[in-house]
Amino acid sequence: MELSLNQSPASHYKSKAQIARVLTEKWFLDNGYCPACPSDALSQTPANEKVVDFRCPDCASSYQLKAKGHRLGGSVANGAYQPKIEMIRNGTAPNWFFMEYDRKDWTVENVMLVPAHFVTPEIVQRRNPLRPTARRAGWVGSSVLIARLPLDARIPIILDGQEIPRADVRKSFQRFEFLKNKSLESKGWLADVLACVRELPREFSLNDIYAFEGKLAKLHPGNRNVRPKIRQQLQILRDNGILEFVSPGKYRFF
Repeated sequence: MELSLNQSPASHYKSKAQIARVLTEKWFLDNGYCPACPSDALSQTPANEKVVDFRCPDCASSYQLKAKGHRLGGSVANGAYQPKIEMIRNGTAPNWFFMEYDRKDWTVENVMLVPAHFVTPEIVQRRNPLRPTARRAGWVGSSVLIARLPLDARIPIILDGQEIPRADVRKSFQRFEFLKNKSLESKGWLADVLACVRELPREFSLNDIYAFEGKLAKLHPGNRNVRPKIRQQLQILRDNGILEFVSPGKYRFF
């Protein structure tokens, strides 16, 4: 991948926000690829299409790009709230690419992929409506709570200026594609339990994961049977080759 942003496409723009949008979208169009299939190219969607910025011409997977000239942090502002939530609930949410670039020399530093099969309403936070004096008064934006996602949902494409091999990216993407067939509730539970598992040593016990019972109860206040729910998620992760059953009450993360 070429990590420098070609500045010529934005030569006739004056707004810094417009310049950044044009340059990052052009870079992604020239350098992006589809993690869901072997396609090494993506097509840009029409300017009036909501939420989706790019689409794979081969498998039709959709993608949204969010670029920042600084570190993303644990929460990232990410466009209008309602259209995003509606797409998540009807199963048409795009995969998300988050880009960090250097404002001084216009180079790409980090690009991270969040697969759509990890996306649930719980990781999208509603922001306060814009004030009546704002140009878009009443508009309601959203933030993506990246910090709540397990590490497996944050797939590096470029890490500290180094491109990750495409085969590795696609393998990481496809490893959790079984989530596509799960309900939103199940996706949320699996992602949250997986995030807890990722805080433990590679081999852990049931008691180790039970230590997160209080945290998971807060994340899912409607469920009063947290321990059985934890065991259910571990079973699903085991059945899909993410965990290995070592002995009664003992697990190993692959």
